[in-house]
Amino acid sequence: MIIKPRVRGFICVTAHPAGCEANVREQIAYVRKQGAVADRPKRVLVIGASTGYGLAARITATFGCGADTLGVFFERPGEGSKPGTAGWYNSAAFTRLANEAGRYAGNINGDAFSDAVKARTIEMIKADLGQVDQVVYSLASPRRLHPRTGELFSSVLKPIGQSINLRGLDTDKEVIRHTLLEPATEKEIADTVAVMGGEDWQMWVDALLQAGVLAEGATTTAFTYIGDEITHGVYWDGTIGAAKKDLDRKVLEIRASLAKLGGDARVSVLKAVVTQASAALPIMPLYLSLLFRLMKERGTHEGCIEQVYALYRDSLCSDTPILDDEGRIRVDQCELDPAIQKQVEALWDTIDTDNFREKTDYIGYKTEFLRLFGFAMEGVDYDADVSAEVSIPGLVQV
Repeated sequence: MIIKPRVRGFICVTAHPAGCEANVREQIAYVRKQGAVADRPKRVLVIGASTGYGLAARITATFGCGADTLGVFFERPGEGSKPGTAGWYNSAAFTRLANEAGRYAGNINGDAFSDAVKARTIEMIKADLGQVDQVVYSLASPRRLHPRTGELFSSVLKPIGQSINLRGLDTDKEVIRHTLLEPATEKEIADTVAVMGGEDWQMWVDALLQAGVLAEGATTTAFTYIGDEITHGVYWDGTIGAAKKDLDRKVLEIRASLAKLGGDARVSVLKAVVTQASAALPIMPLYLSLLFRLMKERGTHEGCIEQVYALYRDSLCSDTPILDDEGRIRVDQCELDPAIQKQVEALWDTIDTDNFREKTDYIGYKTEFLRLFGFAMEGVDYDADVSAEVSIPGLVQV
């Protein structure tokens, strides 16, 4: 079949297997070009390993650190004339390329919030790796079924305490719009924290510790975003921020648990990039389009793989990690450069439907969005017939 992009709102409902493989290969090539990371982990578990920062972490661990990896994700395969998800194709390509490089790459497809997936993961670690040196938590989901209570939680994107009027870019109509967001209820805040906060991360670490599959000196990190004033109203000071602040609380307990093994736990703050999650935030397409332009002009623009490689090189595998006053690892310095943020603030209210293409790097944003799903990749023939059915070697379905 011939697969073309079909975009609905902030999601592309198709994905291209050859394009996804090209994207994975490009990230691998970047890591190999940068060279090996010193003092590196050799057995890594990545929870949320199929797209975005999680995929970049798995690629960096394998091709930068020489690690064997076990990836957990929840993706859909292609069937007949219906393409699979980008995460499925990414994982298939990564696994083949990791195996070709002589590295183990185990895969579990299922609900990472469930006890069943945690138990199966532990079984695979015992059988295939013995123990793991590092756990990367990069899970993103709009809903969570609590494994103990059976309660279903849904996250919301809302401010806390007061309504806000958001300026944003409608990427379907390609116009600047204002969106009024009403404040979240206490239940909506609590539910968002239940989905996107630190409880599940802590459950994973507790389960791995109890099973004895964390090695001496094992480390873990979870990814977060803080941003600056432009995005704070809807993000850091809103429901999602409440969930991310819960990571800051839970990491203290996780760190204390791992200290018994001589290990460590850190929240890692990464910059804003185009991901399936960020595309859903009303303010982010416009903010990212403007940020891309300004950072490219300064030569500091980075995507997921550049950020994560720097995270490993400068902090996760360093005796002198870059930490803030809260003990978080920081990799977002270039985005938060005061000169960049001052320019963002100065330009923000001047952008309208007539000039956003000239004042921002909207083309760059749109290209990065399509690349998430395997489109807009150089060297890929999108008029060629491809099969939507691609297997993931050694996949365990839970």
